[in-house]
Amino acid sequence: MTTDKKLSDTSAAPSRITVIGAGAIGLSWTGLFLANGWQVTINDPREDIKAAALAGLSQIKPSLEALGYSGSNFVKRLSFEADLEKAVKDADFIQENGPESLAFKQDLYAKLDKWVKPSAILLSSSSSIPASVFSEKMARPERALIGHPFNPPHLIPLVEVVPGKKTSREATNSAMDFYRSLGKKPALIEKEIAGFVANRLQAAMMRESVHLVKEGVITMEGLDSIVSSSIGLRWAAAGPFKTFTLGGGSGGFRHFLEGLGPMLEKLMANIGDAHFDAETTKVLLEQYDGSYGKIPITELEQQRDHQQLAIMKALAQ
Repeated sequence: MTTDKKLSDTSAAPSRITVIGAGAIGLSWTGLFLANGWQVTINDPREDIKAAALAGLSQIKPSLEALGYSGSNFVKRLSFEADLEKAVKDADFIQENGPESLAFKQDLYAKLDKWVKPSAILLSSSSSIPASVFSEKMARPERALIGHPFNPPHLIPLVEVVPGKKTSREATNSAMDFYRSLGKKPALIEKEIAGFVANRLQAAMMRESVHLVKEGVITMEGLDSIVSSSIGLRWAAAGPFKTFTLGGGSGGFRHFLEGLGPMLEKLMANIGDAHFDAETTKVLLEQYDGSYGKIPITELEQQRDHQQLAIMKALAQ
């Protein structure tokens, strides 16, 4: 997975990418873009952005190398530009990672609409504001859409590509090709919906997880162990529908619906209700303080990334 090979295999590889907002998500994107050989410009209002970015990139460098990228001198293709207009004027792609604020995004995209070149594709990492909404003040909204990653973007393959009502098919195809060229697995979301798809699935799982812990059915760590040693492993290889297709035996999904559908429907109707009220929050934080809260976040991140890489390598084989 060398960057030279990836670039030569990409027929229309962009030469310049501007990352707007270099927090955790933006910095992770930056590392992946640089590892793939592209020129990256960071636009971020932080006064210490250069030092913070270089420190952050050094932390994710081992994960990139584990994926097969060369980390030698890859920051030489990185530049910083505080002036937004200058930062985006020559970009082929923009990956925006700003605050989840509608006013901020609408104002930002109205400016980008005037300052980027006509062929530029505008991608937002937003997890909640659809392109049809944040592009309302644009004269050319056809080149704006969602490119929502799962954290951390340099590691997790999924990118949800969600076009707005006015996004062109050409822009959507360019976004899909762009993310594929990075080794990602872009999923085209055909219809705008709050939270898109992956986060809605996470929310459904989290709802029942919070309910079970709050009711004392299982501890927080016990629940995580159940997920990671059963459905987590299973879903890494096959999603819910494929899993239940196989659960139907030789009759496939049709047989599953006939035999186990009624039982599953009863369970779905009995899913617990969960709210982060004072009582529930108290239970969760007490368990957190006695478990994950004792471990430095950096250590938890390293554990997660190491295990995620091992799973990805196993699946690739």
